[in-house]
Amino acid sequence: MSKVYDCTKNFEESLCKYTGAPYAVAIDNCSNALFLCLEYEKIEGKSITIPSRTYPSVPCAIIHAKGKVNFSSIEGEHIEGAYQLAPTKVWDSALLFTHNMYKPNTHMCLSFTGPYKTLKLGKGGAILTDDYEAYLWFKRAAFSGRREVSYHEDNFDMLGWNFYMMPEISTRGLLLMTQFYDLKGHPTHNNPVKMKYPDLSKFPIYTQ
Repeated sequence: MSKVYDCTKNFEESLCKYTGAPYAVAIDNCSNALFLCLEYEKIEGKSITIPSRTYPSVPCAIIHAKGKVNFSSIEGEHIEGAYQLAPTKVWDSALLFTHNMYKPNTHMCLSFTGPYKTLKLGKGGAILTDDYEAYLWFKRAAFSGRREVSYHEDNFDMLGWNFYMMPEISTRGLLLMTQFYDLKGHPTHNNPVKMKYPDLSKFPIYTQ
């Protein structure tokens, strides 16, 4: 594999160091990270519960993974931080990025897309996990089913998606990770982001 992808590997390692996760996979966006995790969890035909107020791509990911959406009511018009796509191991952590945030036995999906995220890369996401087999699957699934060798040398035996993070974005991510450490090299903490979202339970397309 070309050395150009070393920057992505280094960025993933920086995510692990900061969040406390054993493994990290850089993805092109959080929505695709959620979809890959739900595919890995094999949710076909299962009911997945999420807050009624969240970003619209979350129920889309559930439906594309052949699951069924169940909305839970929340107070107010905002959500904050991370929440579980119950009963799976998948967590939507688009609004939380801080030191030692990783929850054991989960697949936590991060978002670096848009102006309101803590780590602003324009577009990007990641999956945090402590499951080595899941990590290996996520790496290949996001890279068109490929192993980390030239496609002229690979043995194609897995269907995947084109969801990997572009090297130039991961390079920017690696540079910007330095903002989460003080001058002595100690990690700092970030507050969860609070966002206002529409009540998606009012739209039949997600539950029909």
